[in-house]
Amino acid sequence: QLQVVESGGDLVQPGGSLRLSCAASGFTLENYAIGWFRQAPGKEREEVSCISSGGFISQYADSVKGRFTISRDIGKNTVYLQMNSLTPEDTAVYYCAAALRRYVCYPPESMDYWGKGTLVTVSS
Repeated sequence: QLQVVESGGDLVQPGGSLRLSCAASGFTLENYAIGWFRQAPGKEREEVSCISSGGFISQYADSVKGRFTISRDIGKNTVYLQMNSLTPEDTAVYYCAAALRRYVCYPPESMDYWGKGTLVTVSS
């Protein structure tokens, strides 16, 4: 069964850090673009970051540039999202999604596999 599973969401204070993980099973991440998306209550889903198949290109939303870093460990078949300097505006359910042989993760509807999400809450 091909799937991705997110983990690492938690309650964190403003200014804090979290690392989210997206573990793939049933397929090899090397050939897939992996995107991180988030959806806050009452808001549209937005793409946060994307790493292309082959790992050549990493992209970030303007709202997270300089604070978030996407990376991958092929040996562990896992993609990470390191999130620093978190603000309450980062509060959302974070999803990862995979798409075969892609350079971008847009549009979201084109992604092949989605996880169920992990909740990140930034609050004092």
